[in-house]
Parts: sequence; structure tokens; C-alpha cells
Amino acid sequence: MQPIELVVFDMAGTTVTDQHEVERCFAEAADQTGLMATPERILAMQGQAKRYVFETLWKEQLGDSHADVDKNADVSYSAFREILERHYRTNGATPTQGCLETFGYLREQGIPIALTTGFYRIVTDIILDKLGWLDGLNDQHVGSPDSIIQLSIASDEVARGRPHPDMIARAMQQFGVTNPQAVVNVGDTPSDLLSGRAAGVGLNLGVTNGTHSVDQLNAYPYDYLLGSLAKLPSVISEQFRSEGV
Repeated sequence: MQPIELVVFDMAGTTVTDQHEVERCFAEAADQTGLMATPERILAMQGQAKRYVFETLWKEQLGDSHADVDKNADVSYSAFREILERHYRTNGATPTQGCLETFGYLREQGIPIALTTGFYRIVTDIILDKLGWLDGLNDQHVGSPDSIIQLSIASDEVARGRPHPDMIARAMQQFGVTNPQAVVNVGDTPSDLLSGRAAGVGLNLGVTNGTHSVDQLNAYPYDYLLGSLAKLPSVISEQFRSEGV
């Protein structure tokens, strides 16, 4: 592997504690708008762009070519946005186990931190603000080496959300990283791992204290599964040792 030049993290379930509340918000919006979706189906699509998830679920219920798919998806998505924004404004957000320590380690190593998410920008900023992670970010959501994170990318800011690699590619472009083998991708959902594989990252890591268990992630492409972000510095330190740094 190339020397590490960038680490890309998912948000909910990876760097932001998620006790399945996003799924509960999905389920509430689905129930309000007549969409039938099991908890298992909702979980399987976590990490993907939220409007796309509702469109997919309505196609499954009505059929791909049904005339009401787009209209119903918009109604469900609008309900979900209201429920989700109210949840985070009311309840706030907390970092996952080992997250802040890992961020500190990466800053000490001079490795930029990019956060990507299936959320849209409004709710992304609500969460970042509650955490204090907006501090130091400019209007383009780019920070400095001294800010807690160096970049935030929301799913509505790229052409395609996960499992496509667009958010990782955008982060690479921002930091002038030309070789995906110099990138570490970290997430807690199948779509996170699939986007890492699609981007061709050097290390594709899953965390198992988020929304998905070891058994649920085992079928997807990864290099290591970590019990929490607390394990990430040792993985990166080992990588530095293997490079003779």
C-alpha cells in the first residue's frame, strides 16, 4: 500500500453514535406515507442517499414504471426530512467510541480527515454543529489542518451517492490525492464498503459497533473489521511500520 494521504469516514454509525434511530425515522416516515418496508429492508439500505432509498422502496412496492413512484418518493422523503431534522435538533449527537482519539491521532500524523454521508447537507450541518465539528470549516465545508475535520461531503453534493465512489473521489480531488491506494475508507454499512471497493482504496475498513454486525458485514468487501474506531490508530501505525516510516 502507498503511504496514507487521506482517511474517509462515514458519519452515522461510524463517527456519530447511531442506535438505529435513523432507521426508526425511516420507519416513521414510511408509516406516515403508506410505504411498506420491513426493518430488515431499511437496514440493508443504510448509508445510501436517502431520497434514492425511498424511490427504490416505492418501486419495490408499486413497480419500477408506476406513475406514482416519484410523487410518493417525494412525499415520503419530505416526511423523513422533517422527522430526522427534528430528531437531531432535539436529541443532538455524540461521537462513537474512540472517534475523537482517532481524529487526534490522524491530525498528529498530518493525515486529512474527510467525512462523507448518505445525509443531505441540511441535516449533515445540524449534526456537525451539535458535535462542534463545523468549527473551522469554510462555506465549502473545507477545514484547515487544525480543525477537527478537514472536509465534509453530503450525498446531495455529488452526482451519485453510495455504493458509488463519487464522495471518495471528491475528497481525493480536494486534497490532491491521485492514487486511491493512498486512501483509507471506514464505514459501518455494506454501502460504505462497496463504495470503498468501487473507489479502489488501499484499505477498506468496516466498524462493527454501528448499525451492522460482523455477520452482516462479512459478505461485503473489506480488509479489516474493527470493533470500534479505537482500533484504527493501531492499524494505521502498523501500516507506517510496514512502510518503514
